[in-house]
Amino acid sequence: GGGQGEKGRTGDTMADTGDALAPFFGFIGAAAALVFSSMGAAYGTAKSGVGIAAMGVMRPELVIKSIIPVVMAGVLGIYGFIISVLIAQKVAPVGYKMFDGYAHLASGLACGLSGLSAGMAIGVVGDSGVRANAQQPKLFVGMILILIFAEALALYGLI
Repeated sequence: GGGQGEKGRTGDTMADTGDALAPFFGFIGAAAALVFSSMGAAYGTAKSGVGIAAMGVMRPELVIKSIIPVVMAGVLGIYGFIISVLIAQKVAPVGYKMFDGYAHLASGLACGLSGLSAGMAIGVVGDSGVRANAQQPKLFVGMILILIFAEALALYGLI
């Protein structure tokens, strides 16, 4: 023991152990969670907003009731924000291993990409759902249930 090149000694720096890039991967994970979730939230908000605007021309009394998909899409950004803050708090300049960096990258991508896909689903359902609800009010409960299941996709990534 104690020979040259042995890894894991107490005096080794992060560069010596190969962990110098670990914080990079951790911060990319934090960024991915926030950026992709926000993209999903933006798409869901924009697509649902187009449907609300089109529906509101003929049935303006339903605009406030039809804002639910926009709110649900906005929550997706919050999921990404929560995960990015949790990851960023764990990244440290010393003692942060490559395993931690890869784990945080995977966590950030899981949360962010599930938020992006949920936002796309919420946007499509919100757009067509509020238009259909204006023509047939009995569709409202079905639209809400579909939106809830779409939101659950993002919760899976959050967990």
